[in-house]
Amino acid sequence: MENSGPSSSSSLSFDRDRHVRFLEMVLDALPSEYQEQEINRLTLAYFAITGLQILDALDQVDRERIANWVLSFQARPRNKSDLYNGVFYGFHGSRSSQFPLEDVGVSSQIGGHLASTYCALAILKIVGYDLSSMDSEPILISMKNLQQSDGSFMPVHTGAEKDLRFVFCAAAICFMLNNWSGMDKEKAKEYIVNCQSYDGGFGLVPGSESHGGAAYCAVSALRLMGFINDDLLECTLPPIDVPKLLEWSLQRQAPDGGFQGRTNKASDTVGGVLKTLGAHHFIDRDALREFLLSCQSKYGGFSKVPKQLPDLYHSFYGFSAFSLLEEPGLKQLCVELGITYI
Repeated sequence: MENSGPSSSSSLSFDRDRHVRFLEMVLDALPSEYQEQEINRLTLAYFAITGLQILDALDQVDRERIANWVLSFQARPRNKSDLYNGVFYGFHGSRSSQFPLEDVGVSSQIGGHLASTYCALAILKIVGYDLSSMDSEPILISMKNLQQSDGSFMPVHTGAEKDLRFVFCAAAICFMLNNWSGMDKEKAKEYIVNCQSYDGGFGLVPGSESHGGAAYCAVSALRLMGFINDDLLECTLPPIDVPKLLEWSLQRQAPDGGFQGRTNKASDTVGGVLKTLGAHHFIDRDALREFLLSCQSKYGGFSKVPKQLPDLYHSFYGFSAFSLLEEPGLKQLCVELGITYI
């Protein structure tokens, strides 16, 4: 979203109050720029609500109303035998995916989406909903159908791309529900290991270019599944090549202070992998802070790069970065789960 005039603030301080107002505006009414993304409504809500949580401003929302709204997106089987018909009974991403215009038959029954299910459970956890009171059996039993023979996951039962993003979503879902029956952890670990590239980073699928988002999904999933822990750097037999990943991750901080998602690309990411690796003290914190403030908008929120309008996605990562930088007044982020500690 290019802007004809300057939209970034050159302020040297983190403008918390303005960011809170920005997120309140997005929650109140979906801006026109996001209307074509209505199918991802739950994901957009996750960015906004988690952002408010990081900013310690959840008192601005009606938690019970949000919980009821999120729960209304869950796909439900008509009877117990339906749990084995191949449909994923997770959460829909929006009303348009929950109730499509076309009439569908039983063979193409509408199911949930893995990423939307992660976002739904994360929001519910944030607003204080007791996940142990949820009937999680339909989610976990049907989610097993999404895992492929190589350990990867598809996001929907009707077939789609399969990569590390959805392995992370599956791991986060099982972690939040405190039940690992929905996935084969060993197979998932093998897939993650196969996605590590020659340079130490991770591609979304085996053999693909290393990417910061893929590295985050890989390391976070391994952490949630219990394959790596706080002693990762001292571990003698980690499932991945930690030194090479550490070197690749540290090389992603660019001269402007931001982090590149990929080699030789513009800075627009945060570097959360280094936090999970226990190596965040190697980050040039002052340079990162300066880059982030150059992307801080006078309207609230953050833009992808300086002098653009803010967007919800990069605003969320801006708030996350300042949480990792221990900005006063912000709540501490649990990097591998994507929400703050509760």
